Amino acid sequence: MIDLEFVINTLSLGSLYALLALGLVLVYGILKLVNFAYGEYIMIAGYAIYLSATLLHAPWYLTLLIAVLAAVLVSYLTELIAFRPVRSQSPNALIVTSFAVSVFLQNVVLIMVSPRARPVQLPFFFSRTIEIAGATVPLRNLLVIAVTAVLLVALSLLMKKTVVGMAMRAAADKFTTTRLMGVPANLVISTAFVISGLLAGVASIFWVSRSASVDPLTGAAPLLIAFIAVVTGGMHSTVGAVVGGFVYGLVFNLLSVTLPASMISYRDAFMFALVVVFLLFRPAGIIKRGYTEERVG
Repeated sequence: MIDLEFVINTLSLGSLYALLALGLVLVYGILKLVNFAYGEYIMIAGYAIYLSATLLHAPWYLTLLIAVLAAVLVSYLTELIAFRPVRSQSPNALIVTSFAVSVFLQNVVLIMVSPRARPVQLPFFFSRTIEIAGATVPLRNLLVIAVTAVLLVALSLLMKKTVVGMAMRAAADKFTTTRLMGVPANLVISTAFVISGLLAGVASIFWVSRSASVDPLTGAAPLLIAFIAVVTGGMHSTVGAVVGGFVYGLVFNLLSVTLPASMISYRDAFMFALVVVFLLFRPAGIIKRGYTEERVG
């Protein structure tokens, strides 16, 4: 049944998926790299919440801040240490490097923490529910909608009103020309990774709140969702990434209420089948944008 509760749940799910997709497409727009280590930024942020709450006994607001900063730091360091030295190599080198970073971060957590899931302590209001016009919805659903709206506005202003943002947009269109005009490549790429890590950190807070736990494979599912949302919305457009995230959330919730109970467990299979069918008819995605393929060195 489509009612107010369904609408709010769809908007919250779409908002979360839009954040995930944006973090992936920002790096792809400049480096033409699908960063398979992106899911590990989300995982690291989840473990940052767990460790800061259990070891440091930090208050909830400091715990969440540490989680976001951890994702930003790891994202920046992976660009600096892993991706920057191989940027001038073949595109395959970047892809293999992203896989290597992903496996490395997973194994670091496996060795230093545990292969088992760990409980994550989240703010008390994440478990609260409120009633709106007769519909009972979790407060965290409204929070993710509000936070996503703020981040989308902030990101839009950054890209359109600041020098760094305009340089990023120019680099996404014609990277070589942008460098010839004097824009430092390292600054633009590092900024893209920092923003990607920021979005991953924020998304991680709401992702781990759904199960209140984190494990070394926590980032696998959001990475897959982000990739599908980006491909569906348009690989070369931040607007397309946002649209793809909301479309994914809408279709996912529609399947949840329309499929019989005996087939709910096959919901993901239906999602992937629909995505394949969609891409057969519109391979460029919902938002088609002109672009040129360039080597980034």
